[in-house]
Order: sequence, then structure tokens, then C-alpha cells
Amino acid sequence: MSHLSILTFKYNLAKLRFKPARPTGRLLSSRDRQQSDLMMYKPDDEEMAKVFDKIAGEPGLISRSDLQALLQRFDKADAVGEARRMVCAADSNKDGYMDLEEFMEVHKNGVLLGDIRRAFFVFDRDRDGRITAEEVMDVLRKLGDSCSLEDCRKMVKEIDRNHDGYVDMDDFMAMMTRPRKRM
Repeated sequence: MSHLSILTFKYNLAKLRFKPARPTGRLLSSRDRQQSDLMMYKPDDEEMAKVFDKIAGEPGLISRSDLQALLQRFDKADAVGEARRMVCAADSNKDGYMDLEEFMEVHKNGVLLGDIRRAFFVFDRDRDGRITAEEVMDVLRKLGDSCSLEDCRKMVKEIDRNHDGYVDMDDFMAMMTRPRKRM
């Protein structure tokens, strides 16, 4: 089921807002992260509905083929099987689709910290430990969003706490786990 949770992060991560399930009052160190993959973070329901709509091929429903297409865009080896497993696991009414209620049920307890960490590597395509504006643009384009390189540079700059021009794992974790104010 963790793969379904990762899907929630593949749609414009810069827009997702998370509420910590257990606020700690400090950023997580590398050692904390190694020991806390089971910590959960609760995504914002409105943002989750936007993610759902982005994945859904027809309004109100996510099909196996919708998930398969998304997984194939990210070079998932067994996209057909993975999409089938994801729908089967979430499809409580057994109609062959995932509706918004079923999608939200999958995420009702939040998202594992380990899944957030794995989401980092969806962006870090060259596995060098940092995300560039070009990598952000590549992922967003695979998701069907048109975003200029300049816009992606602005996103990276907003998240980049040490001002080196990249998003590293610490920057990414801080962005994904901090509470956000509504605009």
C-alpha cells in the first residue's frame, strides 16, 4: 500500500500541506529519520482531493489504467501489476475503480515518513542526493503539468535552506513535514 501513498506526493509537492501527527518542535536529524520511518504525517484533505482529481482519468474515479499510465511515466517496472494491486487494495465496494472516499480511506492515518523519503528519489533522478530545478520540471511534466524552468527554480529556491541552489534530503523533509498556513 505504500506505493499508493507515494502517488500522493507525485503531484506538485510544492503545493501539498501537511499537519504533523506528532509535533516535535524541531527538525528531524539524519539519525532521527533512520529511526522514525514509521512516524506518520497527515496530508491536507483539500490537497489530497486535488491529487485524486489529477490522477483520475474520468471525474470521480481512478481506474487501473489511470494508475498504470502514471506508473509507466515514472518507469515503474511492473506498472500493470502494481496498478492492479493498488486498485484491489483500495476498492472497498469492488466496482473496479477507486473513488475519492476510498482514496481518502487509504490515507486516513497519514503517510509514513519513509514514504516521504522515498518520494525524494522520485525527483532525484540521478541519485546524487539533491534535487535540481531541472529534475523538478521533469517530474512535473511527467505528471502533465506545464511549468517553466524559471518557476521550478523559484520552487527550489523557496525550499533550499542552505542556499546552495538544490533541495537536499533535509530540505525536502522539512518542506514535507512542516505545517503550512492557508493562503
